[in-house]
Amino acid sequence: MPSEAIVHVVDDDLAVRQSLSFLLASEGLPVRLHESALAFLDAVTAPSGCVLTDVRMPGMDGIEFLRRLRERGFAVPVIVMTGHADVPMAVEAMRQGAVDFIEKPFDDDMLLASVHSALKLQEQQTERDGQMTEAQARLEGLSERERQVLKGLVAGKANKVIAYDLGISPRTVEIYRANVMTKMQAGSLSELVRLALLTGIDPGSSTPPAP
Repeated sequence: MPSEAIVHVVDDDLAVRQSLSFLLASEGLPVRLHESALAFLDAVTAPSGCVLTDVRMPGMDGIEFLRRLRERGFAVPVIVMTGHADVPMAVEAMRQGAVDFIEKPFDDDMLLASVHSALKLQEQQTERDGQMTEAQARLEGLSERERQVLKGLVAGKANKVIAYDLGISPRTVEIYRANVMTKMQAGSLSELVRLALLTGIDPGSSTPPAP
C-alpha cells in the first residue's frame, strides 16, 4: 500500500481512540486521531488511506459525516463502528457510501481485516484514477478521424464497417487503426478498448468525445 496511506480514527471517546491507535500501530499502520467529524473536516484537506469512524457522535453523526465527505469530493473508504442498537444507522451509512461497519465490541482481527480491505480498495482506486488520467492524455493526442475510428473499434465494428460509416476505404481505416494503437500505447485490441472505456468513450453515442 502507498506509504502516505493513513488510517484516520474519528471517535469522541478518548479511550477508544487510544485503543484503536495502539491496535493499528501494532500492525505497522500509520494512524491519525480525530475527536470528532468536524475536527477531521477542519484538519484534513486531501485524505488518503481510509477513515474509521463511530456512527453516533455529538455535533455530527456518521451519516452526516459521509455526506460532507461526498460534498468535498473525498473518495476515501469509510468504515463505521456501531453499537448493537445503532445497526440500522450503520446500514444507512453504507447506503451513503461506507464500505463496511463493525459492531462493538468488535473482534480485533475482524477490524484489522476490514481496515486492510479498505486500504486495498483505496490503493486500487488511486491506480485506476492514474490510469484514467494517462489514458485521457493519450486520447487528446488523437485526430478527429482517429477518434472516430477508435469509437468504431470500441463498438466492435469491423474495419470495412467503419470504412463504410466514415466514407473512407478499409485500407485507410487500417492506417488510422495502427496510428490509434501507437498513440494510445495499446499492445492489443482488448487493451485499446479498455483504455478507451477508461476515458468515457460511449460506443453508442453519435460522436466520440472531443479532445
